[in-house]
Amino acid sequence: MFLAKITGNVTSTHKVQAMVGQKLFIVEPLRVDEQNQDSLKSTGRTFIAVDTVGAGEGEVVLIVQGSSARFTDDTKTLPIDCAIIGIVDNVRVGSHAIYSEGSDS
Repeated sequence: MFLAKITGNVTSTHKVQAMVGQKLFIVEPLRVDEQNQDSLKSTGRTFIAVDTVGAGEGEVVLIVQGSSARFTDDTKTLPIDCAIIGIVDNVRVGSHAIYSEGSDS
Protein backbone atom coordinates (compact mmCIF):
# COMPACT_ATOMS: atom_id res chain seq x y z
CA MET A 1 0.00 0.00 0.00
CA PHE A 2 1.02 3.57 -0.60
CA LEU A 3 -0.10 7.00 0.55
CA ALA A 4 -1.13 9.28 -2.31
CA LYS A 5 -2.82 12.62 -2.89
CA ILE A 6 -5.61 12.98 -5.42
CA THR A 7 -4.57 15.80 -7.76
CA GLY A 8 -7.11 15.52 -10.56
CA ASN A 9 -9.58 13.34 -12.39
CA VAL A 10 -9.81 11.63 -15.75
CA THR A 11 -12.87 11.50 -18.00
CA SER A 12 -13.00 8.91 -20.74
CA THR A 13 -16.11 8.60 -22.90
CA HIS A 14 -14.79 5.62 -24.88
CA LYS A 15 -13.61 2.64 -22.86
CA VAL A 16 -14.12 -1.08 -22.37
CA GLN A 17 -17.54 -1.98 -20.99
CA ALA A 18 -16.14 -3.14 -17.63
CA MET A 19 -14.87 0.39 -16.94
CA VAL A 20 -18.16 2.21 -17.63
CA GLY A 21 -19.22 4.03 -14.46
CA GLN A 22 -15.81 3.79 -12.79
CA LYS A 23 -14.47 7.03 -11.27
CA LEU A 24 -10.85 7.66 -12.28
CA PHE A 25 -8.48 9.95 -10.38
CA ILE A 26 -4.93 11.15 -10.94
CA VAL A 27 -2.94 10.34 -7.80
CA GLU A 28 0.56 11.37 -6.71
CA PRO A 29 2.22 8.86 -4.38
CA LEU A 30 3.60 10.43 -1.21
CA ARG A 31 6.53 9.63 1.06
CA VAL A 32 7.61 10.77 4.48
CA ASP A 33 10.22 13.55 4.26
CA GLU A 34 13.38 11.55 4.91
CA GLN A 35 15.30 14.44 6.50
CA ASN A 36 12.88 15.74 9.11
CA GLN A 37 10.13 13.09 9.09
CA ASP A 38 7.68 15.93 9.71
CA SER A 39 5.74 16.05 6.44
CA LEU A 40 4.63 14.13 3.39
CA LYS A 41 6.30 14.88 0.05
CA SER A 42 5.42 13.90 -3.49
CA THR A 43 7.51 11.17 -5.10
CA GLY A 44 7.23 13.00 -8.43
CA ARG A 45 5.22 10.21 -10.03
CA THR A 46 1.56 10.06 -11.03
CA PHE A 47 -0.87 7.20 -11.59
CA ILE A 48 -4.46 6.80 -12.66
CA ALA A 49 -6.43 5.00 -9.96
CA VAL A 50 -9.97 3.64 -9.81
CA ASP A 51 -11.87 4.98 -6.80
CA THR A 52 -13.55 2.28 -4.68
CA VAL A 53 -14.34 4.37 -1.59
CA GLY A 54 -15.92 7.67 -2.69
CA ALA A 55 -12.78 9.80 -2.41
CA GLY A 56 -12.44 13.31 -3.81
CA GLU A 57 -9.87 15.71 -5.21
CA GLY A 58 -7.31 16.97 -2.71
CA GLU A 59 -7.72 14.04 -0.32
CA VAL A 60 -4.88 11.84 0.88
CA VAL A 61 -5.73 8.21 0.17
CA LEU A 62 -4.38 4.69 0.38
CA ILE A 63 -3.66 3.10 -2.99
CA VAL A 64 -2.64 -0.37 -4.06
CA GLN A 65 -1.02 -1.38 -7.34
CA GLY A 66 -0.64 -4.49 -9.44
CA SER A 67 -2.74 -7.56 -8.73
CA SER A 68 -3.67 -6.13 -5.29
CA ALA A 69 -5.78 -3.53 -7.11
CA ARG A 70 -8.10 -6.35 -8.23
CA PHE A 71 -8.60 -7.95 -4.79
CA THR A 72 -11.81 -6.12 -3.87
CA ASP A 73 -15.32 -7.23 -4.80
CA ASP A 74 -15.70 -4.03 -6.85
CA THR A 75 -12.46 -4.41 -8.82
CA LYS A 76 -11.92 -8.13 -9.34
CA THR A 77 -13.20 -8.03 -12.94
CA LEU A 78 -11.66 -4.69 -13.95
CA PRO A 79 -8.58 -4.30 -16.18
CA ILE A 80 -6.78 -2.02 -13.69
CA ASP A 81 -3.38 -1.68 -12.07
CA CYS A 82 -4.10 0.93 -9.36
CA ALA A 83 -7.02 1.36 -6.95
CA ILE A 84 -7.92 3.72 -4.12
CA ILE A 85 -8.86 1.55 -1.14
CA GLY A 86 -9.03 4.06 1.73
CA ILE A 87 -9.26 7.73 2.70
CA VAL A 88 -6.58 8.76 5.20
CA ASP A 89 -7.63 10.56 8.41
CA ASN A 90 -4.16 11.13 9.84
CA VAL A 91 -0.54 10.01 9.65
CA ARG A 92 1.84 9.84 12.61
CA VAL A 93 5.56 9.13 12.65
CA GLY A 94 6.66 8.37 16.18
CA SER A 95 4.92 10.90 18.39
CA HIS A 96 4.53 13.50 15.60
CA ALA A 97 1.39 14.02 13.57
CA ILE A 98 2.57 14.76 10.02
CA TYR A 99 -0.83 14.78 8.31
CA SER A 100 -4.35 15.37 9.51
CA GLU A 101 -7.45 15.42 7.30
CA GLY A 102 -8.50 18.97 6.59
CA SER A 103 -5.05 20.46 7.24
CA ASP A 104 -2.99 22.15 4.54
CA SER A 105 -0.36 19.36 4.53
